[in-house]
Amino acid sequence: MTEQARRAVASYSTYQQAERAVDHLADQGFPVQKVAIIGRDIRLVEQVIGRMGYGQAALHGAATGALPGVLVGWIFGLLNWLNPVVSGLLLALYGLIFGAVVGALLGVLLHAAQGGRRDFASVRSMEPSRYDVVADEDVADEAVRLVAGLDSRAGANTESASSKDRRPRSDPAPS
Repeated sequence: MTEQARRAVASYSTYQQAERAVDHLADQGFPVQKVAIIGRDIRLVEQVIGRMGYGQAALHGAATGALPGVLVGWIFGLLNWLNPVVSGLLLALYGLIFGAVVGALLGVLLHAAQGGRRDFASVRSMEPSRYDVVADEDVADEAVRLVAGLDSRAGANTESASSKDRRPRSDPAPS
């Protein structure tokens, strides 16, 4: 399968604006399966949310290990053909406890192995600086026309709303 050539039809500073443009294309009956929103100039942002000590590492490890423990225990419990509901729930509980304990131990060990190099917790995200709406080359001209209608309408509404409150600088405000 060959990749269809695409062309940018509009560029926006927020995802919501790009989404609104694609929604407008859909409302106009445009074949939106030939459109994509592409984030450009992506940067990694790591937001620090707090210190990471041995207690937090153990808690994070326990939470991480609990879910797989529950799932494995539940699956093994379902394999008991005589009484699958009771054994499934009981083994899921045992799996939760076992997974939390093993996860907590691994969390503490991994934190200790880092030797103080990373004593903080953080959340990572990818943030594009702009969003391009692109369309397949065979329908790009139509997409440009339709998106330009949306942008000019939004610009006209913004302009008319902001021009109502404008006064010439040479005229003083009425008292």
